[in-house]
Amino acid sequence: MARAPRRESLDAPLGRAGLRSRAPQPSRDRFGRATEWVARNMGTPWFLVGLSAFCAGWILWNTIAPEHLRFDSAAFGFTALTLVLSLQASYAAPLILLAQNRQDDRDRVQIEQDRQRAERNLADTEYLAREIVALRLALRDMTDDIVTRDVLRAELKDLLADLDDSQDDPEAAAEREERRAKAERRDRADRGSRDI
Repeated sequence: MARAPRRESLDAPLGRAGLRSRAPQPSRDRFGRATEWVARNMGTPWFLVGLSAFCAGWILWNTIAPEHLRFDSAAFGFTALTLVLSLQASYAAPLILLAQNRQDDRDRVQIEQDRQRAERNLADTEYLAREIVALRLALRDMTDDIVTRDVLRAELKDLLADLDDSQDDPEAAAEREERRAKAERRDRADRGSRDI
């Protein structure tokens, strides 16, 4: 009896069998990383020293070794060595170009991120500048209502003098009441002009 195909539900998690049946996906970027590794290593002094040693060993072997062990002829200008170096160069150039293209893509992304960061910083700076200007304007408007230490001291001295005078003289008490009424009328007028 044939088994019916199992339907997978999107609202149920996969079991262990579902996880085991899926093969791990290879990285799509593995080849690009390999090309960068090759390009990075080809640009090192050790690669040049190694390549020079390889060529010197090849030439020495095919010049000094016994005739039956030589595999490249000096009479033909080391044709096999030339072909090997030409093959290496023909693969090295595209790998280096691929690595440069990947670096260009990364640089492009980095430049875009830097531009976005600069725009955010500019917007934040403009916002903070507007806030500082608003605070300065609010403080300037508030300075009219703020009582300074000198004004407060002068008022207190006047009140003390009025108290001293009122205890001695009934006319001073009437004068003090008159000044207080004027101050209250002035305060009401100031509040009314600010509300408008």
